[in-house]
Amino acid sequence: MNKQNSTRFVPLLVALGIVAGILLGNFYANYFSGKRLNIVNASGNKLNDLLHIIDDQYVDSVNISDLVEKALPKIMSELDPHSVYISADEVEASMQDLKGSFSGIGIEFTIMKDTVRVIRPVEGGPSESAGLRPGDRIVSIDGKPFVGKVVTNEEATKRLKGATNSVVKLGIRRPGVEKLLTFSVVRGEVPLRSIDAVYMLDPGIGYIRVKSFAETTYSEFLAALARLNHGDFRGLVIDLRGNLGGYMDPAVKMANEFLPKNRLIVYTEGRKSPREEYRSDGRGVYQSLPLVVLVDEASASASEIFAGAIQDNDRGMIVGRRTFGKGLVQVPIEFRDGSMLRLTKARYYTPSGRCLQKPYTMGDEEDYAQDLLLRAEHGEFFSRDSIKTNGQRYKTSIGRTVYGGGGIIPDIFIPRDTTGMTSYFKDAYFDGLLYQFSFDYIDRNRQELSAFKDVDTLLHHLQRQGIVEQFARFAEKNGLRRRNLMLRKSHALFESYLFSYIIDDLLDARAAAIYVNREDPAVLKAVSLINEGAAFPKKEQKAAGRTACVARPAWSARFAWAGAAPTINPFRPLLAVCPRKENCAAI
Repeated sequence: MNKQNSTRFVPLLVALGIVAGILLGNFYANYFSGKRLNIVNASGNKLNDLLHIIDDQYVDSVNISDLVEKALPKIMSELDPHSVYISADEVEASMQDLKGSFSGIGIEFTIMKDTVRVIRPVEGGPSESAGLRPGDRIVSIDGKPFVGKVVTNEEATKRLKGATNSVVKLGIRRPGVEKLLTFSVVRGEVPLRSIDAVYMLDPGIGYIRVKSFAETTYSEFLAALARLNHGDFRGLVIDLRGNLGGYMDPAVKMANEFLPKNRLIVYTEGRKSPREEYRSDGRGVYQSLPLVVLVDEASASASEIFAGAIQDNDRGMIVGRRTFGKGLVQVPIEFRDGSMLRLTKARYYTPSGRCLQKPYTMGDEEDYAQDLLLRAEHGEFFSRDSIKTNGQRYKTSIGRTVYGGGGIIPDIFIPRDTTGMTSYFKDAYFDGLLYQFSFDYIDRNRQELSAFKDVDTLLHHLQRQGIVEQFARFAEKNGLRRRNLMLRKSHALFESYLFSYIIDDLLDARAAAIYVNREDPAVLKAVSLINEGAAFPKKEQKAAGRTACVARPAWSARFAWAGAAPTINPFRPLLAVCPRKENCAAI
């Protein structure tokens, strides 16, 4: 070989050696400096460095994946109160209400005396098709007994939910039937209705109760309007009380039905999210229909978007109490293992420019969660003048004054009614005895009660049964000492709750709403506004004196999710007549 040819690659080899030496030197310098000095080198990926060092050098073996799972919620807790980490195991359950359906057997159930009892099969669901009935007891699942201490809501859900088209074998004890019944139920998609009550409050005045804003809410809403839109349809009441929110899109589409073309409904904006506006397209069918929206302290997120659009465009009247004040937009970010972040990326603003997010301190969830309790202590639920406000002023389309921060202050304030409230009633409520008795009463009298197919005939029967006295005896047997003076004071309250539970379980949520709404002051006020032609706001008169209350500044909400909001237990000591089933679930 020629000497010239043999040496021509030498410069290239030298260069490659130098590069390799530099890379190797940097690696060992970084790695061993950390070892020698017992430090993690400052970098943008400090957390990864820490986990690597723990995995590589810690005295005992460590499950790094488990460590990460525990660390992520703590990291997210240092942000705003609505940014959360959701583990892979919890994602399906957390998305259930938003999706509007789930795969399961399709029953509403409660647990009494360590046994799953069917309240009712979901209409059109797998269990109804298989032949399950209200009052059935599930005592075995796939041949294994399911009674006793093992029976919990979580365990029942785990065993009875499952993939679509999978089969579960249920052992059923049915009252009046001696032998054990066996049913094979093919799991399927079970709808979760976000609208559970639609009917006429008054001739021509419709009522729609929206429980949440899910993927199916807008289509449900159009169907509800179609049911009401016949003859003299002259007004509508939309009930958003207790609605914690959900997706923003259905709230925007619902508002669009009532607004003229090119009206701003909501806009979002964040540090990395340019302003995005959502406007009406003018194709809404109900642009001139008198409208009243009911809200309360548990109306949040997407509920506030809808109510804010109606209020700021002077399209209808907002009736009730100040809303929750959740104005942050979360977007879902999925990890490869199925877990998820709901990360706040923007704030939402109502048409007037208001941001409704109530004040919060980064990382202080406890203080944030106490806000509703503080509102109660300040008397805000009972007097409009007690609302603590210092927010910026904004103007609606006709010049009415509204305020940013801390939720939406309604146009007409409705205080909570605490008539008849006693410690005896609270104990009965929070111990779950009211619902336990109601289910037990139906269970013992199911054959007789099944003859009643509407609210009025059932109510007429219940009023003659001495239900409150029966409850008092039941409660005493179950550990609640009888208090005769308090029982008399709370008699009407007990009756309202017990009747609403019984009507709900025996008939449905719509029937319970019909019963409850007959004496609901917010509903009655809404009806009177429509009847008096006062459902459309009027421009403020300067001589009218004191203006409505104010609210404090805050921040705002695409994915207007309120599910990450703290549990709304703080306001529950001030109870409303509403058939809430605290010990019930759907599978």
